[in-house]
Amino acid sequence: MARRGTAFAETMLGSVRFTGEGERRAVRLDLAVRADEVLRPMRTTEGRLTGRIRVAGWADDPCAEGELEISPLARRRIRYRLRFTADGRRYALDGWKSVSARRPLTSMTVLPFTLLEDGAPAGHGTLRFPLATGLLPFLASFRFPRHDSADRHLAPRWDGRPGRTEVWYTTLTDPATGTGLWLHHELTAPSDGSAAYAHGWVALFPPGGPVRHARFGPAPWRPGPSGFAADGIEAGPGRLRGEAGKFRWDLAEQPEDRPLYTFPRWSWRRELLPAAQIVPAPRASYAGTVAYEGGELRLAGAPGATARIYGHGNARRWTWLHADLGGGDVLEIVTAVSMRRGLDRLPPLVFLRLRKDGRTWPRRAERSAVGWAGIGRFRARIGLPVWTVTGLAGLRRIRVTVTQPADRTLALDYTDPDGSTAVCRNSETADAHILLERWWGRWRTEAEWTLDGTAHAEVGDR
Repeated sequence: MARRGTAFAETMLGSVRFTGEGERRAVRLDLAVRADEVLRPMRTTEGRLTGRIRVAGWADDPCAEGELEISPLARRRIRYRLRFTADGRRYALDGWKSVSARRPLTSMTVLPFTLLEDGAPAGHGTLRFPLATGLLPFLASFRFPRHDSADRHLAPRWDGRPGRTEVWYTTLTDPATGTGLWLHHELTAPSDGSAAYAHGWVALFPPGGPVRHARFGPAPWRPGPSGFAADGIEAGPGRLRGEAGKFRWDLAEQPEDRPLYTFPRWSWRRELLPAAQIVPAPRASYAGTVAYEGGELRLAGAPGATARIYGHGNARRWTWLHADLGGGDVLEIVTAVSMRRGLDRLPPLVFLRLRKDGRTWPRRAERSAVGWAGIGRFRARIGLPVWTVTGLAGLRRIRVTVTQPADRTLALDYTDPDGSTAVCRNSETADAHILLERWWGRWRTEAEWTLDGTAHAEVGDR
C-alpha cells in the first residue's frame, strides 16, 4: 500500500553580501519541496529541494537542488541546503530558520544563510518569506501525494497466460559525452501457448553516430522475484547488468522521483486496456560502465529513466517521448492507434504527463487520452523525422515537437505474441521543443524547454 508524502512550493526574497564586497545583491528562491512522509511537527522530516535561484547580476540557475530538514519542535529549526551553479562553478546555500516560541512569526519566515564555495564561506545573506504576497500561494500549493516505490513496479506481472508481452526498458544520456543508451528487456508469451521466451537489445547512440547495437536471446523465461532475469542479464531494483554481442554493461540505478503513471492507474493495475505503460523511475541517476567493441563508456550521475509495459502486444502505430527537462521536471508521452477492430480507425490516443514543480499535469491521465472523442483537445501527428503533440487541459495548453534525425535513429523489428511484426525507430539523441502556455486573459508562456540531442523518442508502425 502506497503511503502519503508531502509536497509544497515556497518563494523567498532577500539579499546577499559577498566576502570582500560592500554592496548587497538581490536574491530570489523559487523552490519545490517533496518529502516521502506526511509532515509531523513533533518529528524531523527530510525533504528534497528543487527549483530556481536568482542572484542579481551573478546567478540564474533553474536546476538548483538540495535538502530540507523540517524539525520545528524536535530541533527547533528548518534547515535549507541548496546546491547551484554560477559562472560555471558550484556553490551551496546553507542556512536555517531558528524556530522560537517568543517570536513564532519572525522565526518561521526569516532565513539567515551562508554562501559556500568548496566548503568555504563566500558570502552571507538573509531571505524572508513574503507573507503579504506569498502566504496564500504557499498554502494552496500543499499536496499529500501517495509515496510510491519504484521497486514494487519492477517485479514481473506475467501470470502464465498466453498472448502477453512484458517489457522493462531503460534510457539515459551521458552528461559528459552526450551519448545515449537504450536497454530493452522483453518477455514474449506466444498466443499459441508455446513456451515464453526472453529477449532484448542494447543500443548506444553517440552524438556524432553511428548507432551501435546488439541483441540478446531468445532464451527460456525464468522469472526473477524482483525484475527481468534471463540468460545472465538482469534488470531489477538498483541494478542493470548483462552481455550481448560485443557489449557488456554493469550499471547502478538510483531513482530520484516517485513513479509516474502515463496511463491511468486502473489500467496498469487491472489490465483493462490492450496495453499500459508506467514509469517506475521517471528521474533516475546512473553510474557504471558500458563496454563495446573499441571503447568503454564510463557513467557518473547520468540522468535517465526506467519504464515498464504490459499488454497483448504492440499498437498499430505509436510514438513515445521521455524528456528530462531539468530542475526536477519531466515529460512523458505515449500515443497509440490500437490494433483492435474499430479502434484502429480512430486518431491516435494521447497519454501525456508533465511533472513540473512536483505536480503532474493533466491531473488525471484520462484527460489527454479522451481528446479523440471530442471531450478534450489533445492531438498527435505521427511521422518522421518530425512528429508533434498538442493539447489543452484546464488553463494550460502544450505543444511538443520531436525531431529524430535519420543518422541518430535505429530501426528494430518487434514480434508480437500472435506472430505479427512491427518496426520501432528509436533515438536516444533526439531533439525536442516543448512550449507550455497558461491562460491569463490571453495565452502567455509559462515555460519553454529545448532539448538538443538529449530527448529519448521513438516512432513505431507496421
